[in-house]
Amino acid sequence: MDSTKKLGLIGRNISYSFSKKFFEEKFQKQMLDHFSYTIFDLPEIDDVENLFLDPELLGFNVTIPYKEKIIDFLDELSDEAREIGAVNCVLIHEGKKTGYNTDAFGFEKTLKIHKKPHQNTALILGNGGAAKAVEYILAKHGISCQTVSRKSELNFENLDKETVNKHHIIVQCTPVGTFPNVDDCLDFPFDGLSKEHLVIDLIYNPSYTNFIIKAAENGAKTVNGYYMLEQQAEKAWEIWNFQKK
Repeated sequence: MDSTKKLGLIGRNISYSFSKKFFEEKFQKQMLDHFSYTIFDLPEIDDVENLFLDPELLGFNVTIPYKEKIIDFLDELSDEAREIGAVNCVLIHEGKKTGYNTDAFGFEKTLKIHKKPHQNTALILGNGGAAKAVEYILAKHGISCQTVSRKSELNFENLDKETVNKHHIIVQCTPVGTFPNVDDCLDFPFDGLSKEHLVIDLIYNPSYTNFIIKAAENGAKTVNGYYMLEQQAEKAWEIWNFQKK
């Protein structure tokens, strides 16, 4: 009998997480009764030190607000994670803790499905860990992008409809509008959107944020974060099970 293999998710205020259900269904389908998946809701990133003491912990996913802060606690980073500067998947093997970024993989798969040839300039809304993965993939595909955040030169105060009109890919990377705060919406010039636009909101709960609804009302093609999330989770599973290869 295999020893128990523990996986989980670290973040703060994350009871709504998709990952637990996703992985528990996977364990059930594949009859992996020696795997478990736990939500580790950590008030502070330093609390991760206690998790590392568990010899059965194989790894974990990382979500808001720890994708950048976790790096200081790891021994090694994959090339992508190092370049992006954010980690959302950790593997613990023979005592060594390695950080990966599977958000990049998930976003790239989403982009390839939905992007049209004329869509080669982008606005990234937000500047957290997920936004960094998005920026990395856009650059990889030769798509020029600008970041819009509270403190950047281009911010939510001065972003106008003309700028939105010129950038045909909009990626919403902030948590604004996530369950349970479903009525919240970024202040954004939606009238700058048209049918030429692709709007990707990385939020998956709710399926249709106010941001997506308003973007669709202005003619844009809209996509939520569910497929990206599913793909990054599959990639994480691959990383954790590398020894089976």
